[in-house]
Amino acid sequence: MTAQQRIAIVWNPSKTTKEELEAALHELEPSEGALDPEWYETSTEDAGQGPAAAAADAGASLIVAAGGDGTVRAVAEYLAESGSGAELGIVPLGTGNLLARNLGVPIGDVPAAFTRALTSAAKPFDVGWADIDLVGGTERHAFVVMAGFGIDAHMITETDDELKAKAGWLAYVESLGRAVAASDVIDLRLGLDGGAAEDISAHTLIVGNCGTIQGGITLLPDADPADGELDLLILNADGIAGWADTARNMIWDNGIKRLITGGDTAESSESSTHRRAATVEIELSEPRMVEIDGEDIGEGTRVSITTQAGAVRIRS
Repeated sequence: MTAQQRIAIVWNPSKTTKEELEAALHELEPSEGALDPEWYETSTEDAGQGPAAAAADAGASLIVAAGGDGTVRAVAEYLAESGSGAELGIVPLGTGNLLARNLGVPIGDVPAAFTRALTSAAKPFDVGWADIDLVGGTERHAFVVMAGFGIDAHMITETDDELKAKAGWLAYVESLGRAVAASDVIDLRLGLDGGAAEDISAHTLIVGNCGTIQGGITLLPDADPADGELDLLILNADGIAGWADTARNMIWDNGIKRLITGGDTAESSESSTHRRAATVEIELSEPRMVEIDGEDIGEGTRVSITTQAGAVRIRS
């Protein structure tokens, strides 16, 4: 941390209190904690874009998002869209903490997360933009981890935290069972990088900037948040044999086997297809719940995704 650095903290009052955050800052070493940050509170009406804008307008060179995935995404969205030049730090306080997990930011240790935000070097980070035709209107959202429809949203948002703490992977098996029941295979058209759209069938399509979700589960093993591209996972498993193939592909082909052989390209299978692209066009035959960084946005029929390379500089 430099003497010239101006710090702003955008915090979510539903996740913590200002007093708790101040107490965590006071635990830091003098060289890390000798700062007088400005505080900006989020609200149910404004998840963080407005507070981040106010912080940037006040001259902040580092904006620390203290909250869950929604707070982090909102601040990153403002920084990507505005080009303010302020860097982003993360103090993860949510349930999923998806970006923090992918970047190795300490979770459950607020002083350690503050230390990382205040002292580490910032690196460029891509941001995905999704224009979504929802039932009732069109919305545009940025995402820093992943977007899509199908079982990933259920696995991220439906997993029981208490069961997860006791049973680890078994919690996701329980969640997966409920998710599968809610995820029918549908027809869709998929276009990549401006090419001709192809007709495919899937119950899940994930477009990701990062590849890991809760429990250390890696859905997109090739995902690199600074390569200017997004990674896709298309799942069309149906029946016991199909789901067995999906599990083998995730756990063996792109997990254990990859660690043993040092492979650097995700393997596809009969039920799991991996792709890469900078732009993605998805047209669904019927509405499906669209998820952005673990948050349900609404039922959509068309999603247009573009990549903004190096849009945000993140300290991690």
